[in-house]
Amino acid sequence: MSFVQCIVAATLVVVGSSAMASGEETYQTVCANCHSKGVANSPQLGDSSKWAPLIAEGQVVLTAHGYVGVRAMPPKGGKPDLTVQGFSEALNYMVNKSGGNWKTPNGKILKDIEAEITRRQKGEKH
Repeated sequence: MSFVQCIVAATLVVVGSSAMASGEETYQTVCANCHSKGVANSPQLGDSSKWAPLIAEGQVVLTAHGYVGVRAMPPKGGKPDLTVQGFSEALNYMVNKSGGNWKTPNGKILKDIEAEITRRQKGEKH
């Protein structure tokens, strides 16, 4: 392998790993900016009393509404290139650290989340 090929391979690993960040990594780099400090009354990681009513909305609804932006929270937590899957994994991390017990969404749940995102963007109520 040439030097150039090594650089290209190393770049792909770094880009790939950041694109495939875990829910915890996304929380640390994106969500913690507000959810570790209670900015704009955001529920803090681990505060089960604040998270309980949100968790009760259900995984599909809470994920979709957070993804498009809700109350003072900007869409995608302020990270424009965050995918639905990446956002949902970060939310799962926060929920599970705050009294919930959600699983990483499978294909069907992701489709349901995307359908709810579309409804929310059209202004429809769940």
